[in-house]
Amino acid sequence: MKENARGTIRDYPKKDGSTTYHAEVRLKGQKPQRACFRTRTQAKQWIQATESAIRDGRYVNVSESRRRTVSDMIDRFIEKWLPKHPKRFKKQVALLSWWKERCGYLLLSELTASVIADCRDTLLAEVTVRGRQRNPATVNRYLSALGKVLSLTVKEWEWLDDTPMRKVSKLKESNGRDRFLSLDEKERLLSECKVSRNHNLYSMVALSLITAARYGELAGLQWADVHFETKRIVFRETKNGEDRKIPLTKEAKEIFQQLYKDQQPSDLIFQSKNPNRKNRIVNVREAFEAALKRAEISNFTWHDLRHTAASYLAMNGATQGELMAFLGHNSPAMTKRYAHFSQEHLASVMSRSSQKILNLNCEEEDETCSTKICGEFND
Repeated sequence: MKENARGTIRDYPKKDGSTTYHAEVRLKGQKPQRACFRTRTQAKQWIQATESAIRDGRYVNVSESRRRTVSDMIDRFIEKWLPKHPKRFKKQVALLSWWKERCGYLLLSELTASVIADCRDTLLAEVTVRGRQRNPATVNRYLSALGKVLSLTVKEWEWLDDTPMRKVSKLKESNGRDRFLSLDEKERLLSECKVSRNHNLYSMVALSLITAARYGELAGLQWADVHFETKRIVFRETKNGEDRKIPLTKEAKEIFQQLYKDQQPSDLIFQSKNPNRKNRIVNVREAFEAALKRAEISNFTWHDLRHTAASYLAMNGATQGELMAFLGHNSPAMTKRYAHFSQEHLASVMSRSSQKILNLNCEEEDETCSTKICGEFND
């Protein structure tokens, strides 16, 4: 049963001859809601909107949106919600700090969809500290960070009756990089990693190619996460917030066994030689860049090692479901980029099968596969 609300307007003359209009809506069991307006029409519209929200069951404490600022909202989110998610804390604070600096002074009632859209366009036009224009995917991360705060503000704090983010369109993102190592590039890179002065580089690169682990997942791996008896590796709290479990292959097991030196289960696998930096995450990125340069491999990043691992699996006939499980993807769309490798593999297999069925002797390179890699993998 909906509560009835009663609205009133009082005129208050000012010394300069103008008049302000104080509107009030009373609801049983709630504090009276009040607001000031320059015209009687605005006061009437506010009363009608408030009463309508009450009748429709959408009523929230409207005065909060006129009293609280965007900074108040972000500060409360950082204080109350983010500590529950420590792995997201640093990144989310960085994203939300931009919003706080940009429009923290605004009242929540003033944070409209048009304001957010203007901020979105500003983000896209800005040049980052690396001297590059911010890409659409990064801008969408900024929008998602603010969207989470606004959702909590509506659902739990009731400072707003609806989120303006609902009306803001996110930017179209590219399909992502499609760079992966050819077999020749892979051999050159691994050779250079072996002779690197960084004792962790080869193991981390090789394991990334075997497991498709992200840099942070590998760097944060503990001995307790490698189960030799059950032949399993567990990557904790991955990008999607869930643990990812994959098989421990013979090759990966050999790498881990070479690294093991009677450590504790809570010890990080990849350690610095400096005893003062024990159990602090190592950084091999500079050594990785140097190895790429010596191997004459360009336009390649550490994350492309993950793409390489997934591409090799697809070329060997892994299904989309198998790739999703291996990579820890929740959505098939994220794994879709590797579908064409599976098709190339299928074409190569069908071609060889057809040749055998028709008793053809094909000694030439298979032209049905657009890359030599499929043939090399199936030799």
